[in-house]
Amino acid sequence: MTGIIIFLIIAIIVLTVVKGQLKANLQLEKVTDMLRVVAGVGILLTVLFASIVQIGPGEVGVQNLFGNVQESILRSGLNLVNPLMEVQKIDIKTQAYTMSGANDQDVNDVKSNRSDPIQTLSSDGLTLLLDVTVWYRLSADDAPNLIRTIGVDYESKIVLPAIRTAIRDIAVNFVATDIYSSKRDDYVNDVAKKLENSFEGRGIILEKVLLRNVELPQKVREAIDEKIAAEQRAQQMVYVLQKERQEAERKQVEATGVAEAQRIINSTISNSYLQWKYIETLKELVNSPNNSFVIAPYDQKLVPMLNFNQLAK
Repeated sequence: MTGIIIFLIIAIIVLTVVKGQLKANLQLEKVTDMLRVVAGVGILLTVLFASIVQIGPGEVGVQNLFGNVQESILRSGLNLVNPLMEVQKIDIKTQAYTMSGANDQDVNDVKSNRSDPIQTLSSDGLTLLLDVTVWYRLSADDAPNLIRTIGVDYESKIVLPAIRTAIRDIAVNFVATDIYSSKRDDYVNDVAKKLENSFEGRGIILEKVLLRNVELPQKVREAIDEKIAAEQRAQQMVYVLQKERQEAERKQVEATGVAEAQRIINSTISNSYLQWKYIETLKELVNSPNNSFVIAPYDQKLVPMLNFNQLAK
């Protein structure tokens, strides 16, 4: 619209100059009529362009006529409106508010504002430093009521105070080490529920709460590290004991097998078998290349003399 107004001003100046130059040759009435036509066309174009409003993707337009906020909203694209209407463009895309000391990028690079990490107390009186990101967006249909009751600075008036209050109010219900480890998800869920209640009816929709980091006091961190190390050592000892137990069971099974084998052998060897084996050994000695051999008497209850060299083959 500003460009059109500038164009009209320039056109009027040019026509005025032309009028001065043509006074000597043209009648003043014709020049005046020409200026009226140009001015009329300029006014018509100005009104036309003032009546067309373009709303970008992820935005809605809230109409305000002399301080009276209209209930109807303008959607993305070109919209025809009252030229006297003031249109406030509202971003309804996902936004993020991050409280962190780290200079990293937010997940998915959503539109984000930042502040320092929030300090809070746990139920056991320990001071925690939390890095938190909250994803939220504005409801398109509730945008007029949001502008009417809160204004465009809704983040500083509603979002940030609600986030800080929820984080601190819920933290006092948890032990510090639980927020740090085992009940982290429970803490995040409770914070989300409280924020949903705070945003309800205000045109603000909570999407997700991200607990990015929990910083405990140094002594508590050292105690937790020592506890984790002790648990790991205990698990290692359990593994070693289990391995030794399995090895002992294996040896017991092996010994049982050997004893059973010996029992079977002892039960199957008879005196007749031993005598037969003795005679067979004598035959081998007779047929051997040795020039001489000695036959010694033996107790028949004992194992006979065997040719161990042959058995070894």
